[in-house]
Amino acid sequence: MLSDFEFQALLLSLKVASVSSIFLIPFGISIGFFLARRNFFGKGVFDSIIHLPLVLPPVVIGYLLLITLGQQSALGYWLNETMGIVFSFNWKGAVIACMVVSLPLMVRAIRLNIETFDRKYEQAAATLGASPIRVFFTITLPLITPGIITGTMLSFARSLGEFGATISFVSNIPGETQTIPLAMFNFIETPGGEEGAMRLCIISVAIALSSLLVSEWLTRISRRHSEG
Repeated sequence: MLSDFEFQALLLSLKVASVSSIFLIPFGISIGFFLARRNFFGKGVFDSIIHLPLVLPPVVIGYLLLITLGQQSALGYWLNETMGIVFSFNWKGAVIACMVVSLPLMVRAIRLNIETFDRKYEQAAATLGASPIRVFFTITLPLITPGIITGTMLSFARSLGEFGATISFVSNIPGETQTIPLAMFNFIETPGGEEGAMRLCIISVAIALSSLLVSEWLTRISRRHSEG
């Protein structure tokens, strides 16, 4: 049986992971399509920057977010004063941190899908007079749905396990920013907290595995539908 402390961490983790994954979808589609279909000067540099969170220590990402969007930064101060938006030390900042570390997974899944599907359907639609926007929404988008599903579920699973960037940017505040990994850290640091840490560990593994299995199932359904 979960304690209130553990239940809060679980709900917050699901909330942060879900919101970050949903908000990432338009960014993932746009950047993935741009990288797959456009050649431009500096493409390699841009691609490297997008994938940089995969190789950077998460603490570095959290620190960069803190000095960029923290209340003491110029941008953070402006957002707070003009729009009342504060990212540091609240769950919205945790969403931003998860979006940054998960973006490469989303972009990569969608980009690979775009690069591998047959473009003859797009070409046929264009030949029949369909505008590029109509081709994208009626042909391209349905065909890259498997990549979108895969990217979304990978981002969700990655967000559930995010620790370093989150604790650096929004700290470890129970009920506000304390997700499952941060709650586990508290348990590990507390004498006699092994049982709570093990419960949260099992829950994390179960949710992550379930999300990957659901991703595989939805991808198969989507591919069968597009092929049919």
